[in-house]
Amino acid sequence: MSVIEQEDVRGGKAVFKEISADDDDIQPTVIESLCMNCYENGSTRLLLTKIPFFKEIIISSFTCAHCNWSNTEIQSAGRIQDQGVTYTLRVRSKEDLNREVVKADSATTRIPELDFEIPAYTQKGSLSTIEGLLDRAAAGLEQEQPLRKATAPEVAEKIDEFIDKLKKLKDVESEFTLVIDDPSGNSFVENPHAPQKDEALTVSHYKRTPQQDVQLGIKAEEDVEEEEGEKPGNDINTLRNEVLMFNTNCPECNAPASTNMKLVQIPHFKEVIIMATNCDSCGHRTNEVKSGGATEALGTRITLHLTDPSDMSRDLLKSETCSVLIPELEFELGMAALGGKFTTLEGLLKDIKDLVVSKNPFICGDSGTSDRAEKLELFGKKIDRIIAGEMDVHIILDDPAGNSYLQNVYAPDPDPEMKVEKYERTFQQNEDLGLNDMKTEAYQDESVDS
Repeated sequence: MSVIEQEDVRGGKAVFKEISADDDDIQPTVIESLCMNCYENGSTRLLLTKIPFFKEIIISSFTCAHCNWSNTEIQSAGRIQDQGVTYTLRVRSKEDLNREVVKADSATTRIPELDFEIPAYTQKGSLSTIEGLLDRAAAGLEQEQPLRKATAPEVAEKIDEFIDKLKKLKDVESEFTLVIDDPSGNSFVENPHAPQKDEALTVSHYKRTPQQDVQLGIKAEEDVEEEEGEKPGNDINTLRNEVLMFNTNCPECNAPASTNMKLVQIPHFKEVIIMATNCDSCGHRTNEVKSGGATEALGTRITLHLTDPSDMSRDLLKSETCSVLIPELEFELGMAALGGKFTTLEGLLKDIKDLVVSKNPFICGDSGTSDRAEKLELFGKKIDRIIAGEMDVHIILDDPAGNSYLQNVYAPDPDPEMKVEKYERTFQQNEDLGLNDMKTEAYQDESVDS
């Protein structure tokens, strides 16, 4: 059972409650706390709540009646995500400064043009805007300036010059880059053009290193050292003939659950690994597909022209490296957004609608605007029309790793409505897949020579 579903023994109420204007029951918890500014006693208010379509958070606000000092912060109360995330934003106009940002305390913030970095765990988590992040960074640098001017005037002068450069970024006289790298996966940068692709924002997911797992408290240093020393050797025939089961936690309520894994051969394609998780506590079910083979020598682009409602029943394998495009809707779903999936074309479109419309955290509450909500509602209706066969569109699966598949109902003959293209990957695509620095041939000989 998740924290949200657990009941408080004293009151019989949920610990985390969704924010609602009609609920007078939501009251913060007030705790007497020491003020770190004047060292008198102040008060901290804690509110355990849930942002609709996002996750559980803890909002804390401190105020001191003696010196009037105040401080606010948020902390994620949800689970650490399966993958880390990196947001790279090209700030081109003052409108970009209004983008909402959820920055976890484990996130690192960088501005390459200024060679400026805010390391992880040096700031508390915050729900702010790009402009708010810049103001907070400048305020942090200004905090110790009086002491520096008295003890190290030259250093203080250089920091003043840097603070001026940081503040001038808000004028957006020239483009600059903002990078937020969060190994916990709990940070977020708003896309104001949703559901269309944001040309200025790049989102990439990655697998955490063992050292990052240690920093997040997921693993102990001793366990990482033991794992690095082990050299496991799995029998591939065992994977082909058996359904393997291992223990995990439910991604919805974090209760103990079991995941089944099976190696499956897809006709006219290749072997894939299907993993399915079923939670007995909340009933949540999820499945994920990973390629069972190597990265192909060429990328694959599959274009299907939808001409009949029966196309919705085509089997589809979308790998984690595959992006989905619908040119008629000016829509693009980036890599890793929905993870790996083995489903039908109708199932993929429904998942896209849920991700963009139903589970979008920025269309409700204080973050929502009527224009944005209407735009996303219209997009959802267009997806429904595509599923019903009322719109003439093309679906494009672009996988630089070549591990995605769309069923050819005319197999082994060519499909007149489907076009499969093989292409050479660009340097950047190889970089994203980690292939540029990968060496699998003659490395033993080089190590002997060295």
